[in-house]
Amino acid sequence: MPATDLLLLVTTAAHLGFQLTVTLVVYPALAEVPAERWRAAHDAHSRRISVAVGVVYVAWALACVLPLVAWASGGERPAPAVLVVLASAAATAATTAFGAAPMHGRLASYDAGRVARLLAVDRARLVLGAVALAAAVVAVVVAGA
Repeated sequence: MPATDLLLLVTTAAHLGFQLTVTLVVYPALAEVPAERWRAAHDAHSRRISVAVGVVYVAWALACVLPLVAWASGGERPAPAVLVVLASAAATAATTAFGAAPMHGRLASYDAGRVARLLAVDRARLVLGAVALAAAVVAVVVAGA
């Protein structure tokens, strides 16, 4: 089994664990903040979570790039399950960059509709992360067979 597959599995699992925490704990707690306390709570959330987002996404991105670099350097083409992980990771990153991040920028004041849209975008990231992890498990199992 390629070491890149194992690294991809570990970082994809870390991402899904992070995403589950955000979806099931962090965002619901943020959504319950009263409008008069929203700005301070949202600003604090943004400051606190940015380091965790950076660590998780940078590690996952590096793990996703490695199979492509190996292939471009004359190695084997990544297995189909690995390609599913890479596509899911790219879709997750795009959903974050073009969905969640801009939505946070528009939430300086409380807006129930925008908060609801943020929660919907977040659930999409959770689904994409779950698909990625399932594919990473398949990649490791198939490679080890």
